[in-house]
Amino acid sequence: MAKEGEHGFHAKDYVDPPPAPLIDAAELKKWSFYRALIAEFIATMLFLYITILTVIGNKSQVGTSNDSCAGVGILGIAWAFGGMIFILVYCTAGISGGHINPAVTFGLFLARKVSLIRAIAYMVAQCLGAICGVGLVKAFQKSYYNRYEGGTNTLSDGYSTGTGLGAEIIGTFLLVYTVFSATDPKRKARDSHVPVLAPLPIGFAVFMVHLATIPVTGTGINPARSFGAAVIYNNKKAWDDHWIFWVGPMIGAAIAAFYHQFILRAGAAKALGSFRSQTHV
Repeated sequence: MAKEGEHGFHAKDYVDPPPAPLIDAAELKKWSFYRALIAEFIATMLFLYITILTVIGNKSQVGTSNDSCAGVGILGIAWAFGGMIFILVYCTAGISGGHINPAVTFGLFLARKVSLIRAIAYMVAQCLGAICGVGLVKAFQKSYYNRYEGGTNTLSDGYSTGTGLGAEIIGTFLLVYTVFSATDPKRKARDSHVPVLAPLPIGFAVFMVHLATIPVTGTGINPARSFGAAVIYNNKKAWDDHWIFWVGPMIGAAIAAFYHQFILRAGAAKALGSFRSQTHV
């Protein structure tokens, strides 16, 4: 890691980018805004198509074989989710920021990285993309889709609601914390000589969380993923605990935003110092 003064980095020379305005109506007049929405829609659609197809394919192979090793298993499913996030964040980061997840968007909104208008528009685009992605899976493999519950997120037998909620909160915290760390502009300025590829740690975070929580909730950590699967499958079981896959990720994202901005980046101390300096003028 570079020290202050090495490779041209000086902490005193670094200035944080200004926070995004809460309401930025001017965005609605820019083509870049709508291009970003299209990118989020397409990326989330592709994400759900590949990952749900992987989940259903694994269940179909396991269900029709006497071989206990048939199918890609939890490891393969985790790789599908993590790998797709790595690919899609890499492809869309320069266009929309590569959120592909309402919880990520919510965390970045709380940290004033995106405006309220953009945050809401992104979440709508992500949910619509997820519905279309799962819809494609059902259209191409309807019999397998219905037989294997459409890849929906549900609370596994033997686990309490609290356990499921906790798994979603902690898993999403890890993901959003990784997003903040990998995309921190101050870190980029300090470590500019190190070729760090931000999508890689983000994809690995998704991979690791899936390894840990697939047995508990099937791993949501992405409300659009859970919502798209529930809408297309539209079964009572898919909706019974669906709130967990919205409340958990949003809480986890909020905690990650607070932790990164106000503890690691000392945003609270800076704000307090600024307030004190103004009161003594």
